[in-house]
Amino acid sequence: MRIGFAEISNFRKLKSTRVDFDKETTIFVGANNSGKTSAMTALRYFLILPKRLALRDITIANWTKIDALGDAWEANLECSIVLDDLLPSLDIWLDVPLSEIQHVVHILPTLDWNGGLLGVRLKYKVEDLDKLRFEYLSLRAAAREGNTNTSDAATRVQVWPKCLTDFLERRLHSHVELSAFSLDPSAIVPPDKGFATPQLLSATALPLEKNPFKRLIKINEIAAQRDFADAGEQDNSGEDDQDIGLRRFKRRLSDQLRSYYDRHLDPTKMPSAEDYEALGAIQTAERNFDRRLEASFAAAFEELEDLGYPGITNPKLKISTKLHAADGLKHRSAVQYQVADPTGDGTKTLKLPEDYSGLGYQNLIAMVFMLMGYRDEWMRVGKASVAESNVQEQIQPLHLVLVEEPEVHLHAQVQQVFIKKAYALLRKHPELGEHANFSTQLVVSTHSSHVAHEADFANLRYFRRRPASSKGEIPTTTVTNLSFVFGEGDETLRFVKRYLKVTHCDIFFADGIIFVEGQAERILVPHFIRQYFPSLSRRYVTLLDLGGSHAHSFKKLIDELGLSTLIIADLDATEATEVEDKKGKKVTRWKAAKPALARGQKTANPVLKEWYPAKESIDELIALKPLDHMRSMPEGYELYVAYQKPISDSSSSGGVTEVIPRTFEDAFVLENRAALSSISGSPTSDRIQSIVAAAISGQDLVDELFQLLKSAEKAAFALDCLMLDDEKAIKPPTYIKNGLGWFEQAVGRDIHESEPGAAQ
Repeated sequence: MRIGFAEISNFRKLKSTRVDFDKETTIFVGANNSGKTSAMTALRYFLILPKRLALRDITIANWTKIDALGDAWEANLECSIVLDDLLPSLDIWLDVPLSEIQHVVHILPTLDWNGGLLGVRLKYKVEDLDKLRFEYLSLRAAAREGNTNTSDAATRVQVWPKCLTDFLERRLHSHVELSAFSLDPSAIVPPDKGFATPQLLSATALPLEKNPFKRLIKINEIAAQRDFADAGEQDNSGEDDQDIGLRRFKRRLSDQLRSYYDRHLDPTKMPSAEDYEALGAIQTAERNFDRRLEASFAAAFEELEDLGYPGITNPKLKISTKLHAADGLKHRSAVQYQVADPTGDGTKTLKLPEDYSGLGYQNLIAMVFMLMGYRDEWMRVGKASVAESNVQEQIQPLHLVLVEEPEVHLHAQVQQVFIKKAYALLRKHPELGEHANFSTQLVVSTHSSHVAHEADFANLRYFRRRPASSKGEIPTTTVTNLSFVFGEGDETLRFVKRYLKVTHCDIFFADGIIFVEGQAERILVPHFIRQYFPSLSRRYVTLLDLGGSHAHSFKKLIDELGLSTLIIADLDATEATEVEDKKGKKVTRWKAAKPALARGQKTANPVLKEWYPAKESIDELIALKPLDHMRSMPEGYELYVAYQKPISDSSSSGGVTEVIPRTFEDAFVLENRAALSSISGSPTSDRIQSIVAAAISGQDLVDELFQLLKSAEKAAFALDCLMLDDEKAIKPPTYIKNGLGWFEQAVGRDIHESEPGAAQ
């Protein structure tokens, strides 16, 4: 048994979102404010802490409709708005083999079920709508009367409640409860353009028992707010933290050891034969200690007895100590780290208390102990076992563990170790491992590219920010299952996967993406952003260094991520030339050439030919209008392709001529001659400096650069440019300047559109 997918509705930014679960480890990735935390919170509230729901957790676009319903009540008008339809719900779809039917009998929708998907909807519903309406109208009447009694409009105070949402902000818990309903597996509808379509629930549907997952799923969580009260506090319902799957996070290893001891090792709980020996030793120590204390306090007690007490004859004081093994773990040096062994025989080891270890190491150990504790608690290890004869019936068939932002206080290598080992740790038990009797699913949300790098991309679920679909709505979120994007057998996608593994997993957390052609652009474009586009430098932008022959391979991934994308491409003009093959036969070959119009030239750049603007002719590419360099893609994101265009340049004869650069370096030199007159360093830089100093211009300069750049050290030249004394001496070529200007606005617009849902 495992969770196949979940559909979340009306919860914060998750208006209608499906999240697919991997059979082992599922990792939530996405840019800031994309909904990862909302998804983890939804799972926490619905499955662990149902009493925590607040008005702010309801999708904010629904508030207008809620207030409209309140207005209709006050005006005594009919209203088609159903309050229950605006409240959050969570559909959990379990994939259950027929052999495990005994676990799910209580949630079967029909007796015809023959294995496969089973759905349960957890839905917040109003317990008594008439009672809620009466209370609201009574309070509104009192509020209006209070406002009317204040004659001075300037000092008039708005009395609570001002509207229905204002009322629910305080009274939601009093009127809403979480109910569960069985769903119909035959009515599952796949997402439409990323948005889930949860099935409609029949008006006559009968609720299930209050907690249908209690005997099915063991749920535990490590929250992000470690060492803060909210991470492990008991909720308002007073449920015990052990029952609801939350325990306060303790970073100190001694605290974790003591907690583990209390739950799994304490010999006073259901003592075994081995425990009696330990208990006997403790009790013997107590008696010996009591005798020693009585002897030490004898004189003091005699003085007290001489004083007497009113109404008490011959008072006697006795000392009775109580020793607990776990108390030995409470002091500051209970756990130590051995840092050296000078003698080599262990007799004089050098140790330090655990507080002297790095914060990241403490955090890692603490999380590991929590995972071990969750696993052993689930499998009834040690004192967590129960007294019933058949323990197997008491163990839930599925263990769901939620870990939020494990990278907190962990450096990069430790983050990778944790995500690589966490699932294996949760399965390290004789009854688990590769056995199918019990299943474990780990769900991790992260902002760390190192965690994403270490995981298999098929485990990633990308949270994509979607703009508001219409006025009155808010930006929402859809979730992409990247296992569908990085499928097996596709050579192009295999290249993309391997390239990202080697370079840039931060693409999954970016606000926008810039593709560049080569190393020189990779070095200088960030410099241009810092110097000339300061607001863009504050965005989380991923810059991918890809030759033109590979950038188009990312199209399918970008279509799924939906991020504003700037491609800085090279024109890469080629011209047909007749050459002789090995047999002496004349054949046509397309060779690199200086760009020129009306010569039938074609671009060799696959991005321009196959992605956008999907044109091959150099004449057509040069003639493309500025507005046609950008496009709103059908997949829901903005794209801009920048490449070299004609530049007006002074010729050696004194006139002005129009030249067309072929690559970034051509365009950069043509528009930065003054700054490059003092460049030095690499042989390429020295050669460019001499060409510029010779006052060559126009087509003569283009000819020189065309020959030089065939074997130039482009990266070394770019680094030499960064070493110039004046940081602003060099400027981006016009085509890059135009592209970055567009990108700055596009990314800023995307961020702005997502801000109304920031609190969601």
